[in-house]
Amino acid sequence: MKSLLLSGFMLLAATLVQAQELKPLNPDSEPDRIDWSQLAAKLGPLPKPASGTRAGAVSKTLTNEYWRLLGEGYQSFAKPLGVKVAYQAAQNEGDQVGQLSIAETMIAQGVNVLLVSPQTNANLEPILGEAKTAGIPVVNVNDAVIPQAAHYVGNVQRDNGVRVARWFIANRPKGGKLAVIEGQAGVYAATQRTAGFKATLAAEGTAFKVVASVPGNWDRQLSYDAATTILQQHPDLVGFYCNNDTMALGVVEAVKNAGLLGKVAVFGTDGINDAHASIRAGELTGTVDSFPVLTGEVAMEAALRVLAKEPVPRVVATPQALVTKDNIERYKGKGADLRAVLEEDARSGK
Repeated sequence: MKSLLLSGFMLLAATLVQAQELKPLNPDSEPDRIDWSQLAAKLGPLPKPASGTRAGAVSKTLTNEYWRLLGEGYQSFAKPLGVKVAYQAAQNEGDQVGQLSIAETMIAQGVNVLLVSPQTNANLEPILGEAKTAGIPVVNVNDAVIPQAAHYVGNVQRDNGVRVARWFIANRPKGGKLAVIEGQAGVYAATQRTAGFKATLAAEGTAFKVVASVPGNWDRQLSYDAATTILQQHPDLVGFYCNNDTMALGVVEAVKNAGLLGKVAVFGTDGINDAHASIRAGELTGTVDSFPVLTGEVAMEAALRVLAKEPVPRVVATPQALVTKDNIERYKGKGADLRAVLEEDARSGK
């Protein structure tokens, strides 16, 4: 009995020491990082997973197309390797307790590796200790960030906002009024995207003024309502930046209803299929595409490398690009080789 208690105490102490050694994670600036395109070049071929390997993946919600596409990426990478993937999500993007319960159940069921996309920076933090005790590696995949996560896969969130701000600077040289529709308060991705947008504009001086920055909580209807109010208050607005595509599509509807389509630019973030269709239709101006299927593939590869005890850096940075009507065929056109195009972007520093 004493031996068991001592072993349990030592395991707990080791877990606490490891947690203390890890600095709170900021994926955008973490120096221990690798670009997605360099995984094989720097770490070598992916070791063959053991027979019967099971990966658990916990998403924010499946009502948002981004997370469904991410799951497709998990499955498409894992299936040829014989890895089984259990992919589950909370009922909606506010079901933090439900998401935690799903993650805890997967740990109890004994998955070999766990990929999680938390709803907030805090709601899945309790699973780190449970997974450590069970010997299950955890990989944080977009877009909220568990501060003590040992591994994170995702794009540079701040750069999403930076890219949209640069578009306005280049394409609206006279400046004007802008509005931001933010994601869920306190979520890393929403905070960084908004900060990148505002800081880039501020560096240009006073040509642009952000006259409204309000939460849309990733919700289309709420964002439509917010945009309707903003356009009534500022009919001379020149554009919106939205922290995801679902909200941006709601804003597009508000702009259309106000008779301002073509006059008010609207940008989203994520790169879902509905956003691409809207861009082609000349409604949504653009999206900062983070290529969710490819992100899922990269995340599964990183997770399997972590499971194989390879020295995977703490952050694996995935690609992103500002997609508009001018360049959508390069990334999404018939016969486009997305990996080749994005590898070219990586080499050129885009």
